[in-house]
Amino acid sequence: MKNIKYLLPLCLLSIFLLSGCTNLQYSTFDYDGLTRQYLLYLPDDLPENAPLVFVLHGYTMNAVDMMNYVGMNRIADEKGFAVCYPQGLLDFKGSTHWNARLDISTTDDIGFLTSLAKFLQSEYGLSDEKTFSCGFSNGGFMSYTLACEAPDVFTAIASVAGTMSGYTWDNRNISEPTPILHIHGVDDYVVPIDGSMPEEGGWGGTSNVDTIISYWVNLNNCITTDTEFIPPYTNATYYRDGINGNEVWYYKIDNYWHDWPGGNSPKKPNKDVGIDASEVIWEFFSKY
Repeated sequence: MKNIKYLLPLCLLSIFLLSGCTNLQYSTFDYDGLTRQYLLYLPDDLPENAPLVFVLHGYTMNAVDMMNYVGMNRIADEKGFAVCYPQGLLDFKGSTHWNARLDISTTDDIGFLTSLAKFLQSEYGLSDEKTFSCGFSNGGFMSYTLACEAPDVFTAIASVAGTMSGYTWDNRNISEPTPILHIHGVDDYVVPIDGSMPEEGGWGGTSNVDTIISYWVNLNNCITTDTEFIPPYTNATYYRDGINGNEVWYYKIDNYWHDWPGGNSPKKPNKDVGIDASEVIWEFFSKY
């Protein structure tokens, strides 16, 4: 493990939570005059040119919380890819965040995440064509912003209980065709699926998720649509045969709140909705 002393002040409980994770590396990365932090999980015997998946935490969360929440390391062991859990900085109110073109900080997270991705690709022999971003809530916002502004680095993205920020939506004309996966609870009151999130801070001002999905389907020129109901609550729609084989997947979950399906929720027991978001995300990313 490298540079463990830098992350310990951020989350003291991580000593216990990570005591058995021998493949985890605590590291720092200097960008824009700041020392940034991240966790990197490298499965044993990882092949050269392996995929790299960024997993972005939600607002007020941290990298360790996110790692333990989503269970992506287990899938990385099974499928053979690296996982990076970057740490967001504090916004003007003192909360950890990702600046997805929001008004709550001046942090350049687009530059940080793209620079970190290129560094990890070079440092560990990871693929520069198979690097992906997914995130929960604010991390989902950030992943959408990366899809719009850094598609040359992040090949595909997934958002769980997140959406596009007002700025990113208003400037979506800069976007290129990019594979998109979106997972959202119909009863999410934190990031409402109907697009009614307040505009304060730059969070809201976007459209409803159905319209956002339609935008990406049209941009990717997907011509085939398949639907599936996954008991007990998940309605899945797959838009296929797009540009360069791109697809857009949309999982709309009835009777579900602001959570990561299948995750180890730190607040309350996670409701069984028929899917494990981390497994779905890797299934989607593995197509590219």
